[in-house]
Amino acid sequence: MSNLDRAPEPTVCGGRGFVVAEPVRELLSPRHVKLGESTEVRRLLPNLGRRMIGAWAFVDHYGPDDIADEPGMQVPPHPHIGLQTVSWLHEGEVLHRDSTGSLQTIRPRQLGLMTAGRAISHSEESPRPHARLLHGAQLWVALPDAHRYTEPKFEFHAELPTVTAPGLTATVLLGDLDGSVSPGTAYTPIVGADLALTQGADVRLPLDPDFEYGVLAMSGEVQVDGVPVLPGSMLYLGCGRSELPLRAESDAGVMLLGGEPFAEELIMWWNFVARSPVEIVQAREDWMKGVRFGEVMGYDGAPLPAPELPPVPLKPHGRAR
Repeated sequence: MSNLDRAPEPTVCGGRGFVVAEPVRELLSPRHVKLGESTEVRRLLPNLGRRMIGAWAFVDHYGPDDIADEPGMQVPPHPHIGLQTVSWLHEGEVLHRDSTGSLQTIRPRQLGLMTAGRAISHSEESPRPHARLLHGAQLWVALPDAHRYTEPKFEFHAELPTVTAPGLTATVLLGDLDGSVSPGTAYTPIVGADLALTQGADVRLPLDPDFEYGVLAMSGEVQVDGVPVLPGSMLYLGCGRSELPLRAESDAGVMLLGGEPFAEELIMWWNFVARSPVEIVQAREDWMKGVRFGEVMGYDGAPLPAPELPPVPLKPHGRAR
């Protein structure tokens, strides 16, 4: 998914200086962003208070939206460098196309994982016809320096491992949780899991004390370490936790995102994750010239033009504001 903001702010992420080295309960409120004609997303990362959780650098939550009489998601071909995209659905379906030739319909709790590496372009759209409801999350994972020029690729995993407990089913979409390991390719110590909780569930999920974590509420009423977290919001939890208490006041769905704090500083602008302003400028120029990023075949529409670069230099501002 693209960042469709036509005036995106440059954001410097990463580095360990702003990692909270102890357990905290920091509630992150979303910023509302229009995505195409009929979809509005709630952007949780980067956030005014926090820019990354482990290698997770971008989190959008959308829906549930009734798109029965709407085109639904329509994101034209657009470029990426230096990251992985994770498409995750609770309802509906999304048709993915990219410049490696991939064509895949992604459905609820199936993993669509695209590694941009040195350069890729892709589009995402609701199929025609499509389901009435659309509900999901789009996430980006920053690639470490050693892998950010890797060859672009797309992975699709219809079956994923689960962790179960009374009232809980956790689907592991990236990394590992309690010994269950996702088949998706990960380049840093990381975890991403979808937690389905039944009403009245009261569980403690094992965590890695060296990781920092956040919990994104997707649906229902849930308390995370005693804090009510409403759908479309996220609770940042810091580091130093060996377990996470969860209690569901109704049937609920949340996403657990975590990982080893990302040591490298990054510059993120529009759909690019880089290490210097020069790389951002070059990527934008290459996209507008139609080189480097390949071609997305079969999408009915023109590629997305890049926004204008900001008038001020892209400068580091640290991991958190």
